[in-house]
Amino acid sequence: MSERGGIFAGDDPFVIACSWLEEAEKSEPNDPNAIALSTVDADGLPNARMVLLKDIEDDSFVFYTNYGSTKAQELDHAGKAAFVMHWKSLRRQIRVRGVIEREEGPQADAYYASRSLKSRLGAWASHQSQPLASRAALMTEVAKVTATHGTNPSRPPFWGGYRIWPTEIEFWADGAFRLHDRFRWSREQKNESWSVVRLNP
Repeated sequence: MSERGGIFAGDDPFVIACSWLEEAEKSEPNDPNAIALSTVDADGLPNARMVLLKDIEDDSFVFYTNYGSTKAQELDHAGKAAFVMHWKSLRRQIRVRGVIEREEGPQADAYYASRSLKSRLGAWASHQSQPLASRAALMTEVAKVTATHGTNPSRPPFWGGYRIWPTEIEFWADGAFRLHDRFRWSREQKNESWSVVRLNP
């Protein structure tokens, strides 16, 4: 592939990302929206974990978490993050790096309300990333918050979303003889236009 076409074609990387995710939803057996999210702590030591990407917007990517978690503390401290989304069934991946902001408004409320009741109560009960004495202790906490918040709990003030505004997006597809196709979209600021270059495999 000497020019950008086929699965790489288009002038909007978010449209391409949506297209790839839609394809993956047909072939990936579990959680096609899973991303490996990377952060760094105050000493610069990296952390990575799997989270579920919940929205690809016109210019950003959104996921949700507990704001007391390790990942949230690191996101708030650094203000930057990276993730990779990989689909074995398609033999493709998308890599993203960018700056972070919280999503704590109506969009977060709406997503929280769309979750199952048990998941909403679980968000209230879990002190994410903190030590836990036992599974029984967690279930006791679930019972307490169920009694307190009932069957229609509001979104916890310590739970919400993060939006990644990318400064780099790379689309990667497997190639014969490990000669993979890679295109990197990059920009200095979130409102600037993109430049696109092909990368060596």
